[in-house]
Amino acid sequence: MPNISIKMLKGRTAAQKEKLARDLVEVLSRDLGADPHWITCTIEDYDAQEWQGVFKTEIADKPSEVVYKKPEYDPADLL
Repeated sequence: MPNISIKMLKGRTAAQKEKLARDLVEVLSRDLGADPHWITCTIEDYDAQEWQGVFKTEIADKPSEVVYKKPEYDPADLL
């Protein structure tokens, strides 16, 4: 039962988010051989200030072996 969880800065339209969810479900289904019926996708928006905490808990504090794409930016630069 794969779940795709997207957390990002505010500013994208509902249409962009729907397309992103469809595309990601398609890729995950193809690459993992998972039936799309079992795949879920959530998208949460944050402002730059809120992102500081999200970045810490969801990226910086995670063990490196579970962060497959490492950040190439300092979240403070968003403020």
